[in-house]
Order: sequence, then C-alpha cells, then structure tokens
Amino acid sequence: MIKVLSLLTRRAELTHEEFVRHWFDIHAPLARGVPGLRRYVQSHIQGERTRPDIPRTEFAVDGIAELWYDDAEALARANASPEARRLHADGALFIGAIRTFVIEEREIIAPSNRHSG
Repeated sequence: MIKVLSLLTRRAELTHEEFVRHWFDIHAPLARGVPGLRRYVQSHIQGERTRPDIPRTEFAVDGIAELWYDDAEALARANASPEARRLHADGALFIGAIRTFVIEEREIIAPSNRHSG
C-alpha cells in the first residue's frame, strides 16, 4: 500500500469556507472516478494547537488530503488516467499552493475493534 499526503492552501481570492465547500462538494465526487484509488480522506482544518517548546512552521494549510493506492504502479496508472487529469484540473481552481508527499506508513498504535463501556 502506498499513501499520498498533500498539504493544501487555498487560492488567495477564496475564503477558507469557499475552499472547503469546493473541495468537498465539487472536487471529492471527481475523486470517486479515479481508477485504482483505494481510499480518499479529506481532513478539514478546524483549529490549531501550538506548543511553547517547539517553534511553529510558517505556512498556511487549509486542508490535508490523503489518497491510498495498492502500489507505485497503481499510483502511476491512476495519475495517467483522464479521471485524474480532470481531478487535477479542478484542483487548480481552488488550490493556491500544494505540498505533496508519497509516504510509507508505520503504524504504531492500531485501531481497536473493541468497544469500551
């Protein structure tokens, strides 16, 4: 499994709310058509936590996108598809800046299927 994580910043002329609305209502449905995309998660920024012992990085983030593929070949095939080209073209309409990482997850604490209570 390969994961792509992108830090997204809105276009300057958009409010955070306009960015989120486009990302969720227009962009997300386009992602459903991308072949080989196993999972897609949008993380909408609700607030920020700071720590007095660690300096804050100086860049704005309006959202975080996570996309999962079976492997690097599936990612390459997906990005070559007309569906991904449509998705990327739409992204240019509301994303002002992006920083994307291809990552390998190393799970430290796994989700539990147990219910507390």
